[in-house]
Amino acid sequence: MKFFDQIKKRFTKKPAKEAVSPRAPRIEKSAKDLATERGEPYVAMLSMEVDPENLHQGSFELDWNEKFVANLVRAGYQMRPDDTDNDIVDRWFQAVCRNVVLETWEQEQAMNPNRVVKTRDIGDGRSEVS
Repeated sequence: MKFFDQIKKRFTKKPAKEAVSPRAPRIEKSAKDLATERGEPYVAMLSMEVDPENLHQGSFELDWNEKFVANLVRAGYQMRPDDTDNDIVDRWFQAVCRNVVLETWEQEQAMNPNRVVKTRDIGDGRSEVS
């Protein structure tokens, strides 16, 4: 058996190695590049800044690929034909932030121990709740 394995090794074609200089730095592809190559949408938050003097002021830096913007356009985030990619992504990000705030507010309201729930009988076995 060993003999045949040795012969097999000699005649099996090895995959060609890339001609890369041993000193050449290996370039790693970014998550954005990999997603773009796969035809997948990509969006990431690169940084977040907060003004230390005014904590209510801040900014986010986002990065995205064209597939992500195309998905946003199909979802209705493009309002005008001259909207830039920045306009479309900004509109989406504002909607995401708005939804986070609304969800937080709704949860806060639902858990508020001081919340007063009033019910009123409106007849026919039905009640109005406010």
